[in-house]
Amino acid sequence: MPDLTVVGVGADGWDGLSPRARQAVEAAEVVMGSTRQLALVPDGAEKVAWPSPLSESLPGLLATYQDKKICVLASGDPTFHGIGTTLTRLLGPVHVIPHPSSVSLACARLGWPQDQVEVISLVGHPLELVHPHVQPGRRLVVLSWGAHTPAEVAQLLAERGYGGSQFTVLEQLGGAGETVRTSAARNWQDAVDALNVIGIECRPDAHARLLPTSPGLPDDAYESDGQLTKREVRAVTLSRLAPVPGQLLWDVGGGAGSIAIEWARHHPSCRAVAIERDPDRAKRLDRNAASLGVVVRTTVGAAPQALQDLESPDAIFVGGGGTKPGVVETCWEALRPGGRLVMNGVTLETESLIARWYAELGGDLVRLSVQRASPVGGMTGWRPAMPVTIWSVTK
Repeated sequence: MPDLTVVGVGADGWDGLSPRARQAVEAAEVVMGSTRQLALVPDGAEKVAWPSPLSESLPGLLATYQDKKICVLASGDPTFHGIGTTLTRLLGPVHVIPHPSSVSLACARLGWPQDQVEVISLVGHPLELVHPHVQPGRRLVVLSWGAHTPAEVAQLLAERGYGGSQFTVLEQLGGAGETVRTSAARNWQDAVDALNVIGIECRPDAHARLLPTSPGLPDDAYESDGQLTKREVRAVTLSRLAPVPGQLLWDVGGGAGSIAIEWARHHPSCRAVAIERDPDRAKRLDRNAASLGVVVRTTVGAAPQALQDLESPDAIFVGGGGTKPGVVETCWEALRPGGRLVMNGVTLETESLIARWYAELGGDLVRLSVQRASPVGGMTGWRPAMPVTIWSVTK
């Protein structure tokens, strides 16, 4: 393991570093960081700017300088959405000298309690990740990926019906050029510095649509060709799958992706893989995931063959293709101990298969019948949907 120290640097550069941080920079033989960060510290050691893409190049770069004393520069707190986290994953615990993060500085300027804000990083991530956090009254701090981010986020808010939200852009926080500007999101048009953070106080307009993170979103929140687990069945199915932060779901026969998407919306660390054999449906699933603010990995292919090289899951939903030979066997074998398998059926053939597996593995068997009110002449009556059999079992 190389002799490596990670030093957090603010927009105030060298002047804002503690004596301990300065000593780490001055003692290094090699200083690594972005071009902007390297310009903030004095010359002396060899300076190495990050290559692109960094994630792929970093192991080789560290190996090249493994016999040198290295100082890595990072923005703010290196272990908060920073390079410190990446280095810890690669090397194990590393020595870190933090600087106040842009989030702590933003909250100090806005007068917001830091423990009561949601933080979303758009650095290297899609804009749509903001969607699940846009809820009435919530305060968000968005870490921008550049000068273009504020305008894109403001447009997203306006399109979601949150154009009246308080929208504050904080540039060059802690530096000599610090600027703080506030307007309604719908009115934001200003050019900004590339080094910026966004503070948002979400205020819904009268026509804003509520899309909570609880299971059972409205069916029309999804683009679908009919292959969609309906709202009430979806809510019960997800309760059986029992999303847990950090765990992985397989959605076998993804369709519109509603199960995988609502699993991922439960918590930002929940991960999902959707297996869908139809390429057009897979593309539609990707669009649904983006519009609802989550990342779902879509694998185009038919089960069980498409399941062979996937990471072992903590939960599996079989919503389509379950009657194909080998699907349930492959899923059960791949499932981690303590994992949950849930299978839904509406046809006699699927129900027969579920009954056989229920007899062998046990678990819980429920038949769900939903009826919806609809006009009957000039009055109102109940129209039943097809009943759904839900089998759930824990390994």
